[in-house]
Amino acid sequence: MKKYLLFITLFVSSLGFAQDVHFSQIQDAPLWLNPANAGFMNGYFRATANYRNQWMAMGNAFQTMALSVDASTLKTKKNKAYLGLGLFVFNDKAGVAKMGTTQAQIHINAILKTSKKSKLGGGVYIGFNQNTANYASLTYGSQYNGKEIDNTLGSGEAVTYTSFLNSDVGAGLNYEFSSATIDMLRDDIFSLKIGGAIHHLNKPTQKFASGSTYQLPMRFVANVQSRIDIKGTKISFLPSFIYLKQATATELTIGTHLRYRFKNATKLTGVKSETGVNIGVYYRLKDAIIPQVSLDMGKYAIGLAYDLNVSKYKEVSNMNGGFEVFIKFMSLDDALFKRKREHGL
Repeated sequence: MKKYLLFITLFVSSLGFAQDVHFSQIQDAPLWLNPANAGFMNGYFRATANYRNQWMAMGNAFQTMALSVDASTLKTKKNKAYLGLGLFVFNDKAGVAKMGTTQAQIHINAILKTSKKSKLGGGVYIGFNQNTANYASLTYGSQYNGKEIDNTLGSGEAVTYTSFLNSDVGAGLNYEFSSATIDMLRDDIFSLKIGGAIHHLNKPTQKFASGSTYQLPMRFVANVQSRIDIKGTKISFLPSFIYLKQATATELTIGTHLRYRFKNATKLTGVKSETGVNIGVYYRLKDAIIPQVSLDMGKYAIGLAYDLNVSKYKEVSNMNGGFEVFIKFMSLDDALFKRKREHGL
């Protein structure tokens, strides 16, 4: 009985205070984070797949899947400006009713080289959201027969919820500074990336029922990412910070990865397929501790994360928060002259 009551509480809350879902491996969900990330990379093409399974303790857990592809075009040695293009597809569903959202977005990002060591990007996206649910599968307290919920009994409830489709618009900015300290074997890199975005600028109406006027609040995002190579070692630090705000809900996640490079990008051949392992810990304020590990194999990468829930919900979840995995492919700037151009050498 407690499980049904818990589900009903969460279900009603999601209707009354609709919020976006989140990813824990924020640095590897680029288009979910900011449309100004489209093509904003040291490469030409990137494809990332994300999967997240959250709150398994409640049964019928939240399942989130996303696929993004983005690329840079008109990117040459002479051009100070070029374009980033991206496609983002997202699906999330949860609960007995499989209440979910499917999103499809097209991203366009204008990128300007502000100096030999820095660049600025301004991006927008336009897309569509479809919300669906199988409300006929819900059960109610009126179907309790004294021992259990009997779904053959009439509920006496008139379900008026509907599926609906609406449009969605967002915009964002990115700035990145990157420099390299020249070494005989490799270049020690320092980079700093600062970004901000606003999602749901048009506040799409959530038509869960006939006559509904509730609008999805705008989601504000601010994030900082950095790479700091330790000179004379194969070790780097990859700290990052993200702040999200949507209506009255806020989220702050901070932490770092420690990166150990198995193979450096050699200067003799110009091959930039650096490989390594990243081990990190992040903290989502008042919610979860998030250990993460990823394996970077040059053009390919795979990562795992798990949320250890530390909020009040841990009494039900037993600290079981969410499992997450990503797989990534990136076409890199391989040649030596391209690497020199990236860092202003």
